[in-house]
Amino acid sequence: MRLLFLCSRNQWRSPTAEAVYQNDPRVEVRSAGVSASAKRRVTEKLLLWADQVLVMEHEHKQRLREQFPDLFHDLHVEVLDIPDDYPFMDPELVTLIRSRVEPLLG
Repeated sequence: MRLLFLCSRNQWRSPTAEAVYQNDPRVEVRSAGVSASAKRRVTEKLLLWADQVLVMEHEHKQRLREQFPDLFHDLHVEVLDIPDDYPFMDPELVTLIRSRVEPLLG
């Protein structure tokens, strides 16, 4: 399964999620941001690559809907509800990511 993790600027949350799952044999992972100032910005190619798009907040899902209106209806988007309160690889952030993603991996 291919997972694409998205946050705003691809600085803390989505790169942490990518790092947490990068060596997991169940999945392939990438991360990006929905903001124009993102380190790695989400693209149509990335969205088409993903089996599931995991966004950190409802706002990110809305931005996808606005930025990729023709593609959005074909995406499998899940909102993880993880606020922008943690630095990269913060143990609490890692725990939150795992608790939200594991049920989706079935």
